[in-house]
Amino acid sequence: MKKIIRERIESLREVMKANQIDAYIIPSSDPHLSEYPAGRWKSRQWISGFTGSAGTVVITAEKAGLWTDSRYFLQANTQLEGTGIELYKMALPETPTLTEFLIDELDKGMKVGLDGETYSAAEAHTLQKALEKKDIQLDTSKDLIDKIWTDRPPIPANPLFELPVEITGRTVTEKLNDINDKLHEIGADCTLLSALDEIAWTFNIRGNDVEYNPVVISYAFISENETVLFIQPNKLTMEVADQLKKEGVILGDYAKIKDYVAKLPAGTSILIDMPRTNVALFNAIPANCRIIQESSPANYLKSIKNEKEIEGFRNVMIKDGIALTRFYIWLEEQMATGEKVTEISATRKLSSLRAEQPLCISDSFNAICGYAGHGAIVHYSATPDTDATLKPEGIFLMDSGGRYLDGTTDITRTIALGKPTESMKKDFTRVLKGHISLAKCKFPVGTRGSQLDILARKALWDAGINYLHGTGHGIGHCLNVHEGPQSIRMEENPVKLAPGMVLSNEPAMYRTNEYGIRTENVILVREDSETEYGKFLSFETLTLCYIDTSLIHIPMLSVRELAWLNKYHQKVYEKLAPYLTEEEQAWLKEKTKIID
Repeated sequence: MKKIIRERIESLREVMKANQIDAYIIPSSDPHLSEYPAGRWKSRQWISGFTGSAGTVVITAEKAGLWTDSRYFLQANTQLEGTGIELYKMALPETPTLTEFLIDELDKGMKVGLDGETYSAAEAHTLQKALEKKDIQLDTSKDLIDKIWTDRPPIPANPLFELPVEITGRTVTEKLNDINDKLHEIGADCTLLSALDEIAWTFNIRGNDVEYNPVVISYAFISENETVLFIQPNKLTMEVADQLKKEGVILGDYAKIKDYVAKLPAGTSILIDMPRTNVALFNAIPANCRIIQESSPANYLKSIKNEKEIEGFRNVMIKDGIALTRFYIWLEEQMATGEKVTEISATRKLSSLRAEQPLCISDSFNAICGYAGHGAIVHYSATPDTDATLKPEGIFLMDSGGRYLDGTTDITRTIALGKPTESMKKDFTRVLKGHISLAKCKFPVGTRGSQLDILARKALWDAGINYLHGTGHGIGHCLNVHEGPQSIRMEENPVKLAPGMVLSNEPAMYRTNEYGIRTENVILVREDSETEYGKFLSFETLTLCYIDTSLIHIPMLSVRELAWLNKYHQKVYEKLAPYLTEEEQAWLKEKTKIID
């Protein structure tokens, strides 16, 4: 495979030379700037062999580099070895940014190329301004990968399905009215939707064009006068097409979106979410239109779950909790009897148990199942070459989730497979303290996630420990497991947390080649109280699964932290016990017993 990668890079260099391109950028995204693209747009993976979800490759005549973040440093090191591609570890002080690399490597008058359909308008404009300072050109018009990827997959043509209002809680017409109301507030006549989760939410449609994400390859134009869904015609059943038309939706051909945009009337005020719109589509907007650069109203509206969606989340947490309980019972039995369990076989077992639950469609992402040192690789994915056998010793980390018609789950548990060391217990407890601190906090209306992030990290920081990923991401309702615009992380995000938002709570710590520890639950922002100082919000923990108390160094927990843990375990048992056998109940009763 390493030889094939080197051959592909050389083929690209030949095409670059023929097109007078001196450096070519290959991002990880598709025309919809998705986190996880369909096979057709996995160009960065194809050219590099690196399979992580985030990363950008740059190829010049002499050099090749991959920029990725801390989640993938260990994985990238392994996968890039022997390919001729150098790893550039993002956010480290010694690492040049991609733009700095290009400016340093290229001379005046040279040209950088990229496929404008896979690069956001925001990033392209920022890059162009930086390059112009050295008189370096940016060409966003060429998909050079398409010229050398001879067996490239086609655009997915899988049929979609409608998610009924009994599950979504709101009709397409109601959602379109909400979007248009927001547009009027901003002073826009219309907007373009490119992000697939926004389109799926707006039109109450779901599909399987992207692995694990129930989205449909499409674009949408929304205005008070006309709403057009641009989609491949063969994806629609007659029933779904008729229902969309009843809701006032015009159906257009997916391939015609740029032609449609190019014909917008002069003076049209169009809202464009620059980070979520590709630069090729942006460039199709006529120069005589007024562009309002704002966040997509659909993205924010989608993040505020209605009562029916919240009810769905609560339902799926029970189903997921049943599957998880049965999985950990099975794992414990397998380890006790000496049966062979590997990272891959454990992942398959949990997937099969989830599949037994009503309305389960699939996993919500490729599970991160890491034993011992593999748990320290933040986004580890077991392969036949790395598939470790679990032993009755050390720590096992399982980060997984399920996608159900009525909701999405994401949970991480770290359990001891043998007697844990004091170091393991103290590390685990520091992570747990951070998890509890965030879970039980109360905060005023208007608070941003970045203001709460310290709560999850302080116990770790006190010991000189940190983790470099975010603490919480939004979670979609029968949609993507990673959802914006809300987040809880160190980096500033102007989005204020609001009632109805669903996020993860996942502080962590990692010791390279030893173990990883992460405790993750799904939390719901809810109204809490009102005092003379204003309105306050809090979190409701939705996830229902025991936390391994054998890993806790109890003296490190405060009285209030112990009370939270005991109350949480009581809730887990009460919610799940009615659906379990007597033997399963007894097992869970022991795992959730009160500790003091």
